[in-house]
Amino acid sequence: MVEQLEHRGTFTRSQQDYLKALYQLHGDQRPVPTRELAQRLGISSPSVSEMVTRLSAQGLVEHDRYRGQQLTREGRKVALELVRHHRLLEMFLVQVLGYSWDEVHDEAERLEHVISERMEQRIFELLGRPELDPHGHAIPTLAGKVRPLSDRPLSQCRVGETVVVQGVSDDDAGRLRELERRGLLPGTRIEVIAESKFEGPIAVRIKGRRASVPLGLARAVFVEEVR
Repeated sequence: MVEQLEHRGTFTRSQQDYLKALYQLHGDQRPVPTRELAQRLGISSPSVSEMVTRLSAQGLVEHDRYRGQQLTREGRKVALELVRHHRLLEMFLVQVLGYSWDEVHDEAERLEHVISERMEQRIFELLGRPELDPHGHAIPTLAGKVRPLSDRPLSQCRVGETVVVQGVSDDDAGRLRELERRGLLPGTRIEVIAESKFEGPIAVRIKGRRASVPLGLARAVFVEEVR
């Protein structure tokens, strides 16, 4: 990633958004279908195909008309730099400027493209070199390493399991507010009392209090079993 920092400005905001979206869809590990990428970006499939052709010509994406597109090593560097900016900015907005965790996503989306590497490093040091953002997502290092975290949703847990919330999906502000209201925050211990039946809620115990968690929320909470 360090090498990429020298010429980040040669990529447009739109190109950076495509690369970041591919990374978020695990496009550094497998090809992502065009339709899936289009849905993530909220644009048409033909527009995605046009941009992917350009990114492929720049050596940032490998494209297969049948399987989809996947980040190259260089494309992953650019994507991870943007992800690092975004997650550090979210921490800065929460810890320094007093934003709530449901307010920071859109602000960070705007700022991630424009902050300098000097400002990024100052923010990183000011915050005490954090490894996670406010939603429990790993902040990539300057070397492009990403701490592995659990992707197991609370909805898949079994009765009797005790788990700890590792992270939550942050793409819906209303859902984040509801998660906070219910105490489903990173670091929270949860005991599963009853599983979902017929797409109904699951029953859990949080800090000794019984609670009902709608299945849609449970799918947005990622946990790790307490051993």
